[in-house]
Amino acid sequence: MTVKRIAAIDIGTVTSRLLVADVDETGLHELHRSTAITNLGEDVDANGYLLDTAMQRVDEKIAEYKQIIDDLSSEELPVKIVAMATSASRDASNSQDFVDMLARRGITLSVIPGEKEAALSFKGASSSFAGERLLVLDVGGGSSEMIAGIGAEEPLHKHSFNVGCRRVTERFLHGDPPTAEEMQESVDWFAPQFATFFDDLAARDFKVDRIVAVAGTATSLAAIEQEMEVYDSSRVHGAYITLDSLHAMRDKLASLTLEERCNVAGLQPGRAPVIVAGTLILGEIVRQAGTGGFTVSEADILHGIIMDAAQ
Repeated sequence: MTVKRIAAIDIGTVTSRLLVADVDETGLHELHRSTAITNLGEDVDANGYLLDTAMQRVDEKIAEYKQIIDDLSSEELPVKIVAMATSASRDASNSQDFVDMLARRGITLSVIPGEKEAALSFKGASSSFAGERLLVLDVGGGSSEMIAGIGAEEPLHKHSFNVGCRRVTERFLHGDPPTAEEMQESVDWFAPQFATFFDDLAARDFKVDRIVAVAGTATSLAAIEQEMEVYDSSRVHGAYITLDSLHAMRDKLASLTLEERCNVAGLQPGRAPVIVAGTLILGEIVRQAGTGGFTVSEADILHGIIMDAAQ
């Protein structure tokens, strides 16, 4: 049996993540997974460039990831590394400086367009829902990807919106806690953008049966709903969250100060500054889709990167 060992690194606006897995004829088998909040996209929306301190934070984390990868690599089974960066790096005028920084670590970084990000997210998330009419949703820090199609097939329609939880927070949610007016202003900004996507789906006569939500906003909400003191991916993956429950969590989180949100069970303190915006974005998409809720998936762009690299 032929085995390929692949490491996928995903550097987003808020998080830097690593997944190392073996791929063979029977599928994908995870060996190691790491996630860290590194906030590469700090102030990118306002300034248009990556801060030196933000790049250094990520560089230090990637050095740790490289050591993990090296430990899992051998002469008999070397690890192929595929590293990709998304919204913050796309938007930054100095992203080449960041690419060069990681190259000194031996990491070749690809800054991928939103359409590529969307396709990889769909490949990873839809594999568990073959044959279903899906909307895969990735609410990131700088952008959000929506991808519709039949599970385990090629996407029918996809779009990357420059609407993410860090971008929305920095543009609109300045209060601590944010005000109702700030939250409504943010929804008024992104809701019409999302509506064009659903208009396109209606024109294609495609009705979404299930939303599969990936990435930190969705997984955090699953952990918050279950009040997890210690994160348990086996309880997060496959969790179903109703729109009513999402709205209740949104209202609770929005009523708290940042310091108070840092102490909410199930929420990483590093995600506390952007989680309210994440609930607003996710909630509006679920409302417009009319599904009444969403399924959380731990299989996401990291799985898509590995599956794509293994082909």
